[in-house]
Amino acid sequence: MRATQDSNHADEFTEQSISINQWHLSLSAGVGVITNPLHGGDNIPLVVIPQVAFYAKQWFFDNGRLGYSFLQTPKHHLNLVTELNTESRFFIDWHPKNIFTLQSSAFNTQQVIEDESEARSVNINTLHKRQLALDAGLAYHYVNEEHVFSVQALHDVTDVYSGVRGALQWQYHTLFGQLKIKPTLGINYKSSELNNYFYGLKDGETQFGKIDVGSSWQPYAKIDARWPLSKADSLRFHIAYYDYSAMDGSPLFERTYSMTAFIGFDRTF
Repeated sequence: MRATQDSNHADEFTEQSISINQWHLSLSAGVGVITNPLHGGDNIPLVVIPQVAFYAKQWFFDNGRLGYSFLQTPKHHLNLVTELNTESRFFIDWHPKNIFTLQSSAFNTQQVIEDESEARSVNINTLHKRQLALDAGLAYHYVNEEHVFSVQALHDVTDVYSGVRGALQWQYHTLFGQLKIKPTLGINYKSSELNNYFYGLKDGETQFGKIDVGSSWQPYAKIDARWPLSKADSLRFHIAYYDYSAMDGSPLFERTYSMTAFIGFDRTF
């Protein structure tokens, strides 16, 4: 979301007001993890998480998202945004989204599983490599006091998966004494082209042949909390749940959800 000196900011890892024409840097250090729901996928440790933002009059960069503001009023924000697609983070250890979130070549061979109960399981290390994709589109935010309602629609502009994704989200900014809390509820839409590319199977990848997954609606919930220790330092807690049960037709999934959890200290520079 675009932001000026006194506007509300919808990003879940920044403060509600942000000044323009200067860099905004902070660093969180602690312990945390992003769980990988795929067979053979490594969980992603969260130890040091940078947060980098810069807002000019119209252009902005915020933790990997580059955008341009068409409309900005106290209640309405309409932006053109570009960002790397998040799905490939489960296949690429050092995906930029894993770094900014708080933070190997695949072999063309099939995995033979002896256990009949896991006969439809596929290890991601046996698949063709999934490529990075750049998405671009529109993001709209409606601000009503402590509430921020958001909707976005993005399309793959790099022709990696040639599909679309969208999201509807509600976020609430509140205080309990000195404790700053931001609960978030939302749902992601992912087109069949996106899901088939990342979570389907292509001909020749495995013994199961081609498997299409189809489009999906996937809910998520998260909460971010900060307890200030000083003007620049705070104790930070974050937990998020992303539901993948709509993808149960894909043999890549070991679990139908992904969790993000982090606790540590945050320093604003």
